[in-house]
Amino acid sequence: MKSPPKRSAPGREIQGEASDVKRVSATVGHPVRLPNRQTSATAEAGSKKGCFYKPLPKQFRRGGYSYRQIARQGDAAIYEQTWNGSSEPSIAYEVVRIRRREGFEIAGRFVAPAEVYPNSEAWGVDDFTFSDKDAALTKLRALGIGP
Repeated sequence: MKSPPKRSAPGREIQGEASDVKRVSATVGHPVRLPNRQTSATAEAGSKKGCFYKPLPKQFRRGGYSYRQIARQGDAAIYEQTWNGSSEPSIAYEVVRIRRREGFEIAGRFVAPAEVYPNSEAWGVDDFTFSDKDAALTKLRALGIGP
């Protein structure tokens, strides 16, 4: 909520006190205490935008595959990818850079900020697939995206 600009008019004076409290002095009546400004919690300390991003799910299904997060380091994660189209499912490992999207409004409904899994066009830039788990762990460390 944006506060109105500070104005000094005859008989009124705006004074600052504590960092989150302001009092307005008037010639008539008592000081008026304005409500404290609330800040939202952050998903992780030092968040760039200072807001909470809904985290990526630990498990999900997409495009005929099942994904399960097996490791996360800061803004990178490894998901075990399983194709269930056969009696002997194949397993691969996707190392992904986790991106964030800001909240937005659509049809009068607010969609909260969230972490996002890379789309297929980001393969080779933000998404890497390995058949070997150790190679995926090596790539996770090589990305250098720490907590």
